[in-house]
Amino acid sequence: MPEIWLNYGITDVVLDIRAENLENKIDSDSKILDDSQINEKLNSIDFSKPMELVVLHNSKSVQKIISSMFNLCEQKSKPIPKILTEKKILNQVKSQLPEGSSINEFDNSQLSNTNLVFLGELEFDGLFGYETVSTRLIKKFGSDSMLNAYAKRMGNLPVPGQYPESFNESKKFCNNFDIQAIDIVANSNGIIDFQIGHPTETTSMTKILESSSIKDIESQKTMIISTGKDASNDTLNKSLSSLWNSSNCIRKDGLAILVAECKSGLGSNAIQKFVEDRLTIEQLKNPTQYEDGMENLLYLSELQKNFQIGLVSILPEFYLKKLNLIPLQGIKYSLDYILKTQGVKQKVSVVTDGARMLLR
Repeated sequence: MPEIWLNYGITDVVLDIRAENLENKIDSDSKILDDSQINEKLNSIDFSKPMELVVLHNSKSVQKIISSMFNLCEQKSKPIPKILTEKKILNQVKSQLPEGSSINEFDNSQLSNTNLVFLGELEFDGLFGYETVSTRLIKKFGSDSMLNAYAKRMGNLPVPGQYPESFNESKKFCNNFDIQAIDIVANSNGIIDFQIGHPTETTSMTKILESSSIKDIESQKTMIISTGKDASNDTLNKSLSSLWNSSNCIRKDGLAILVAECKSGLGSNAIQKFVEDRLTIEQLKNPTQYEDGMENLLYLSELQKNFQIGLVSILPEFYLKKLNLIPLQGIKYSLDYILKTQGVKQKVSVVTDGARMLLR
């Protein structure tokens, strides 16, 4: 019996599946940088200048870049960068830092600070095509610009791996700030590549993600999808991107099961309002004000016309039923559900790194 480990929050859970039920295991397999290659690229940074490193999310690749930068500063006898991050992940980031490091909550008003270097890892995104530092910044700090980006979406279905007009809106937004970014391309094994520069320049790393993470497969009737890392399944809103990345390969009337702990809840004002009956799908089509997660709520409602979606999470069943999602208590229950509803001979494809892979 094959044993497949899938990320679920800060832990991994095992999927015990019989060989006759496993269609294929889909994972990323690109060559990764070793420590000397990472250090060589980081050496282009002038560590003698003051630097405030803004950690946009917590992942192993982000932690690796931070620790490598700290080691270089120590070797060169330069001051280590100050670390800034949002409150909800401050303790997670702090736990990985060397003793004596300075870490503080990031204040939105600091965007005009030229010492800022924003650090993030690329993924695919339903609205922007790709998630980069520039798209993370427009989402966090540019609500008016987000309304423009949302209005310029390519229809009502997600477009991961494409370059919609919305992507240009994120670059326009970042053009207003004299800041730097480190955009990382990684997989579950390590860092594939990264670039340092203005956030409008580091978006070129999308080409690296495209070449390393897009896979062509036949359409599947049944799929189990793990996001691949805790930072990508912290909320329902964030974890849905992994579903969009596989959606083109799920047959009409098929079933997709997303494995995402969602320990921080829904993660979206729009989704929260929807489950509380304060927002309708029709209102999402042409809003006068953007609310975070609107696009994901719209994509979810459209894709559910094509196939069923189940969710393994800790979210209340009430929320899931409101969203027309099949609530599943755990990974074992999800496989039992598949075999019960689709037959004991049903083949299942398993995606282990859903946030960083795009299936076509």
